[in-house]
Amino acid sequence: MTLSTGAVPAASGAPADDLSLWPASTAHVSPGRLAVGGVPLDEVAEQYGTPVYVLDEQEVRDRCRAYLRDFPGAEVLYAAKAFLCRAMVHWVAEEGLGLDVCSAGELDLAVVTGFPPERIVLHGNAKSPDELRTALRLGVGRIVIDSSSEIARLAAIVPAGTRQKVLVRIAPGIAAGGHTKIRTGTADQKFGLSVTDGSAQHAVARILHQPGLELVGLHCHLGSQITAVRPYLAAVRRLVGLMARIREQHGTTLTQLDLGGGHGIAYRPGDDALDVPALARAIRAELADSCAAAGIPVPRLTVEPGRAVVGPAGIALYRVLAVKRTEGTTFVAVDGGMSDNPRPALYGVRYAPRLIGRPSTAATATVTVVGRHCEAGDILASDVELPGDVHPGDLLAVPVAGAYHLSMASGYNLVGRPPVVAVTQARPRLLVRRESPDDVRRRDIGL
Repeated sequence: MTLSTGAVPAASGAPADDLSLWPASTAHVSPGRLAVGGVPLDEVAEQYGTPVYVLDEQEVRDRCRAYLRDFPGAEVLYAAKAFLCRAMVHWVAEEGLGLDVCSAGELDLAVVTGFPPERIVLHGNAKSPDELRTALRLGVGRIVIDSSSEIARLAAIVPAGTRQKVLVRIAPGIAAGGHTKIRTGTADQKFGLSVTDGSAQHAVARILHQPGLELVGLHCHLGSQITAVRPYLAAVRRLVGLMARIREQHGTTLTQLDLGGGHGIAYRPGDDALDVPALARAIRAELADSCAAAGIPVPRLTVEPGRAVVGPAGIALYRVLAVKRTEGTTFVAVDGGMSDNPRPALYGVRYAPRLIGRPSTAATATVTVVGRHCEAGDILASDVELPGDVHPGDLLAVPVAGAYHLSMASGYNLVGRPPVVAVTQARPRLLVRRESPDDVRRRDIGL
């Protein structure tokens, strides 16, 4: 499969049955009914209730394999923050990817599930002492240093006679990403160490003087939902330049270059998406040219896709609870909302919901799909086209819902987080059960 070849067809020219955003296994069962992985979505909703996340296992696996094909010889780490559960850990391991985690919770789940710790990279801008101790105890492969204070903190707890491999996260001063809140490559945000003010170079020198730390490479993550190749090439040039200066000043040749992820995907017809095969070709060429010009060996490349692996493999299903027509706006209220998908409220993300489970010949109407929560900003999709006869009891499906939904879900209004159901070979199976009122009560122990 090809991860992306740019924008998908525009909404104005897309046919009513356009499935360009959906998993490759998506098919029409009968008029108005869709199946993913051979499983009708309305049957998933009936069996597991709504809201519910549906994940196409084969789509996830195919996207893992595509990354390995597109980046031959490189290390591909799945970014666990996008979505993680035990089944996902198994799929990633079986497909030959490593893991990028950013908390002791993600690390513990992966290792307890059986993922090899040496294939795990731990990053994060504010790792606690307990998280660092957990990483050392579990044998994590590499730790990404994100601040100068972390150097002494980590060096102090490395067991005597051992060395922990580390990378330094660099803020290369490159603005890229789909929203200001998810741009992390500039010097004015909380991630990494800046090249321009010298803090990155100072951190490198300090690490090289710590006997318990082994500096193996540099790391950067420019942001999320990046749809252009050019920012990555600029990052390669700047990081290779820094690697050359490190070799010249300290005599140390770094062997790894981690360019992070942030590969943008389409959420609606007409959205731009990053052309991953083109990115891979351009990065390899730029890396080779930059290293040759700098006179240093080509380091091993690492990339960290998360959203681009799991996002297009997921669908969120909701039940319509109410339709309210007010002056100028028709609101379609569903049984989920910002507790299971806060991204529209956080970043202004726009989705393309679809009526499923029954046919409709009604003309389309412009509506705003809203959630059930006590916030005016609880909007899942504004100004979208749905059949004009949509009514309570209908099912809506939101494609491209595999990333940053459950992982960012909250307990707002104590509604409980939705379950995750995997579909493959015409069979559904529960991966993560629905959070129940009993789960909430168990955590509340005070009187």
